[in-house]
Amino acid sequence: MQMIYSKKFPSGLRLVVKKMEGLLSVSMGVLVGTGSCYETADENGISHYIEHMMFKGTQKRTSFEISDAMDRIGAQVNAFTSKDMTCYYAKSTTEHAGEAFEILSDFVMHSTFPEEEMEREKGVVLEEIAMTEDTPDDLCLDVLAEAYFGKEGYGRPILGPAENVRRFTRGELCDYIAERYNPENMVVSFAGNIDPRDAETFVGQYLEPELQKRAYAPRKKAIAQCGQSLVRTKDIEQVHIAFAYPSLPREDERMDAALIVNTVLGGGMSSRLFQRVREQLGLAYTVYSYISSFTEGGILTVYAGVNPSNVQKACGAIFETIEALRKDKITADEFARGKEQLKSSLILAQENTASQMLAYGKYMLYNDALLDIEKRVANIGALTLDDCAEALATNFDASKMAAAAVGKIDAPIALER
Repeated sequence: MQMIYSKKFPSGLRLVVKKMEGLLSVSMGVLVGTGSCYETADENGISHYIEHMMFKGTQKRTSFEISDAMDRIGAQVNAFTSKDMTCYYAKSTTEHAGEAFEILSDFVMHSTFPEEEMEREKGVVLEEIAMTEDTPDDLCLDVLAEAYFGKEGYGRPILGPAENVRRFTRGELCDYIAERYNPENMVVSFAGNIDPRDAETFVGQYLEPELQKRAYAPRKKAIAQCGQSLVRTKDIEQVHIAFAYPSLPREDERMDAALIVNTVLGGGMSSRLFQRVREQLGLAYTVYSYISSFTEGGILTVYAGVNPSNVQKACGAIFETIEALRKDKITADEFARGKEQLKSSLILAQENTASQMLAYGKYMLYNDALLDIEKRVANIGALTLDDCAEALATNFDASKMAAAAVGKIDAPIALER
């Protein structure tokens, strides 16, 4: 049996709990509505750097003691930063849920950012930036974001530039947290075998009383469609190419139909891109597509890694596959297969406490409402080929596409117009 519970505290903090009976564990997360798309040029990278620094000591625990405390109860703890969210999360047995949430709340609310730890962690983040530079597929997608959105908003890299990281001060971190880590901009999410009353007690005891009560002013995000083609020349064996087309906002009623279209295009081994570019032409080992959706809009990304001598052939094959999809639409068989894949991905995720904690937490953060999985599965079941045709018409606008390439390539990829 599963039940959903939510509460809004007087401070504005929201809690959502999905109780999943029959399990022995619980996942918990503190989600903050901030990330690289909210940052200024001077701040770029600060959300991610703060995420790192949160683990570096509190008023009552050192960095080691935070890790040791989690290990002693057999819990797992981690965090991540995205374009528009930062999430701190843990997973523990139900028996130790209260202890795990106390530790999680401690470092989210009481981190002290010691100067010596700040300098040490700058080195860690700089190595992470260097790792991205040495991971050409990740780098290609960062370049693509800039090509599509420009240098602001969603075009900003999550890690930020190295020069920003080097100069961040403790005062800047504290000022940013004071503005962005506001209860109205935060959600606590639990999923697993936990009584909602216990979850509410944990939040009321360890986190909510510590939150600042100052007025909250949301930041406006810079949104642009630049439609550029950018290249980063690197002496590596492959050329990594990617294309971005306009897609839908995350809560658009056509989103599930668009996801089915993407599945047909490049969402798996039976997809058109995989079959054409890899299986039939042998031009790439890796080729796929996916949709990234935000509040204001989204992009459909196509990626492939190819030999430098095959860049033009691969680009041609990708464009031809997309044009054939636009012209001929998807078949009834492709529609049925894509719909089942989308439904099963949602249903199978119901068995994972971490994915459910994140799904319900994100939906509450972005929409201030409870996610209704059963309704969404029913809506997917009711989709038709005409719905997919309508969603297909919203993608692949060549006049607004962007491109990126990383590797032994000197000139940007020519855009189809």
